[in-house]
Amino acid sequence: MIHLNKLTPALAAAATVGVLTISPSPVAAPPSPQDLNPAPPDLYTCKPLGAGTICTGSIHEVKVAEPQTELVCGTGADAFVIHDNGVEDADFTRWYDADGNLVRRVKHEVWTHAYWSNPLTGKAVEYTQRQKTTTELTLPGDLDSAVETVVGENVYTDPATHKKVMHSVGRTVFGPDGLVSESGQQPFIDAFENGDMSVFDPICAALS
Repeated sequence: MIHLNKLTPALAAAATVGVLTISPSPVAAPPSPQDLNPAPPDLYTCKPLGAGTICTGSIHEVKVAEPQTELVCGTGADAFVIHDNGVEDADFTRWYDADGNLVRRVKHEVWTHAYWSNPLTGKAVEYTQRQKTTTELTLPGDLDSAVETVVGENVYTDPATHKKVMHSVGRTVFGPDGLVSESGQQPFIDAFENGDMSVFDPICAALS
């Protein structure tokens, strides 16, 4: 039971008619992307989170015979550039601090119906890929201070033999000055950081 004598006069008056009207708290307007540093791409939707801001977005993209110019198999007239095909579904999240500076971003991606192909013969090597990329900015808002950690698995299978011809799995960390650490099987690191392009020989053989 409400004892009116214990209420302030204004509340007592409201209680006598059985209704107490409370004004709703104002809802903070979504932050303007232009106020964030760096501003997120148009695919993101942003909203307040605590003292900062969170932005989320997603993509669904289809790749059809995109040349991978850094991946060349064979020599002379038989040489060919590997083409990439597949469907990418990815979710993105960004966190900004109270000053509007980016402090962290995460990308989750999954590739389906994916394969590398030889445009000269039409042969293909199928692959699956699941990956999480986390970027931490040691200096908020400064992408040059980013530390990027990638975990996931990428498996290439010869459709003729059903054997794995390349397997990438584990964890890599890149800092502002390049590769910091790696673990697991990392053929792409072997190729593009250590210069051992022979890791792609089994794929080239399957595509030839």
